[in-house]
Amino acid sequence: MAPSPRIGSDIRSSFAPGTVLRDAVDMIDRQGTGALILIGTGRQVDEVSTGGFFLKHAELTAQRLAELAKMDGGIIVDAAGNLIVRANVHFMPDATIATRETGTRFRTAEQLALTTDCPVLSVSEEGRSLAVVYSGGGPYVLRDPAELLAEANQMLASTSRIRARLEEAKDRLTRLEVDDLVTVHDVVLVLQRAVLVHRFSEEVEDLLVELGGEAHLIELQIADLLDGVDDLTRLVYSDYARRRGASVRTMATRLARLETQVLSDGSRIAEALKLDELEAPARPRGIRTLAGVPRLPEAVKDALIDHFRDFQRLIHASVGELDEVEGVGTARAQQLRTYFDRLYQSGSIVP
Repeated sequence: MAPSPRIGSDIRSSFAPGTVLRDAVDMIDRQGTGALILIGTGRQVDEVSTGGFFLKHAELTAQRLAELAKMDGGIIVDAAGNLIVRANVHFMPDATIATRETGTRFRTAEQLALTTDCPVLSVSEEGRSLAVVYSGGGPYVLRDPAELLAEANQMLASTSRIRARLEEAKDRLTRLEVDDLVTVHDVVLVLQRAVLVHRFSEEVEDLLVELGGEAHLIELQIADLLDGVDDLTRLVYSDYARRRGASVRTMATRLARLETQVLSDGSRIAEALKLDELEAPARPRGIRTLAGVPRLPEAVKDALIDHFRDFQRLIHASVGELDEVEGVGTARAQQLRTYFDRLYQSGSIVP
């Protein structure tokens, strides 16, 4: 049984290593008693619960849950996960609800979750315990932290490789821009790899929810790998969109909607973003170039783009031509000319 991708992050984080519920699962596992724990209260829960005893102001702790699990019946915990409400309960869910589970405890747990719309934890007592949380999103198996950590590190390595390929595609695009040899394919390659960095990082972040507090270092590494990706995507798209000022938010939404397997098809990406054919030549407006100029006001950047409307015209403009643009001035025109000369010689754009 594999974790369901539909399970909400709130449920997964509630059972992450270091939480009270997860500590209770580990203790129940060690004592080999098994358990059936329903998390929630209300009329629907009362209708399927009989027997047992109520507890008053019984703070939820792992030790108490483990001790109560030694009884035959189930346990009810409040939805906030603060109190143990009832113990040694006999649950009677709707037995007509279809379930693929074979064990009695797991069948009851799934039927309980569907009957009450509350998460239900089932821990087996046969050999090495199997702990599964059932909810409307399906079954969610609690996996060993070491297994999760190994998978997260593997996904992190894959994300790092994709980020390196994104940097290669960005540097290649820069050189081609300077040489005026860009095609739509070169633009799409950068956007494609930027989306893949996000897709891979989302999978890692999904695992980090399950790891809880044990994932701090991986969180820092993911943040580092994502640094600058959104800005690069925005600048590249703004440079090459058919019309100036095309919505970056719309572009991001369209890319997010593409299925991962579709991202290998550059023509599909170009089509989604309303770009030309992959083989068609493309020329940037110079937006990404100007983003790398230190302390250049946004109003001046916009004025330069509106005036020159073309990357090649912009980087080959003389000091006098640059000075003609409103808000530039002689000193800034000389600064820009020096910056463009270095850019042309090195083929390097900062962003």
